[in-house]
Amino acid sequence: MSIVKEVLLRKLKIMINDIIIAIDGHSGCGKSTTAKKVAEYLNYSYLDSGAMYRSVTLYLHRNEIHYEELNKIVKALENINISFKYVDGEQNTFLNEENVEKEIRSEKISDLVSKYSSIPEIRKFLVHRQKELGKDKKIVVEGRDITTVVFPNAEIKVFMTANIEIRAKRRFEDMKRNNPEITFSDVMKNLEERDVKDSTRKDSPLLLTEDAIIIDTSELEIEDQVKKIIDIIEAKFS
Repeated sequence: MSIVKEVLLRKLKIMINDIIIAIDGHSGCGKSTTAKKVAEYLNYSYLDSGAMYRSVTLYLHRNEIHYEELNKIVKALENINISFKYVDGEQNTFLNEENVEKEIRSEKISDLVSKYSSIPEIRKFLVHRQKELGKDKKIVVEGRDITTVVFPNAEIKVFMTANIEIRAKRRFEDMKRNNPEITFSDVMKNLEERDVKDSTRKDSPLLLTEDAIIIDTSELEIEDQVKKIIDIIEAKFS
């Protein structure tokens, strides 16, 4: 990063010391990586809401609680605690004090998460927790209902999208590091199904708000995505 950009960011940090940056959009657009870097540049906290849904899914799957067993799910939520801690410089997800960062990114959990995440009781449970984590602001949050349900009054709202084949390629490259047997067709099918479920679920569907700024990441590298968001913030607060 250039010295000029570093100076601008220092000024930016002073001007925006108490805002919420909410990033919504489709799976595989680079939301997580981009949000992490924006948070790092601004010295903000970072919240991966998707990791929270994956953690709940993992807990219920481990305990053999089917997504149609609502009474068991509601009771199980009482025993779930999700937190984030840094390990070797990277933010990891902890489920009841166990590091589950790798396991929640597995193909199995990816296949199941949309089934559990559409359950209103689970969404209510996690939205409450997410609001708690963001009450002091100075946070970058990403997910798929962040700008509409969790933080509808966020000062900065971004909606990220990209061509589905490009999204599938990115997700495939990311997932095969932990799961060498996964195939590109598996990832593509999973994304197609998740897009449909995310946009058609009755509770908190994925929507584009009128005040969100769209970023198409199809032809953008991560640093370009970060720069676009920083530019949006600078334009609003300069």
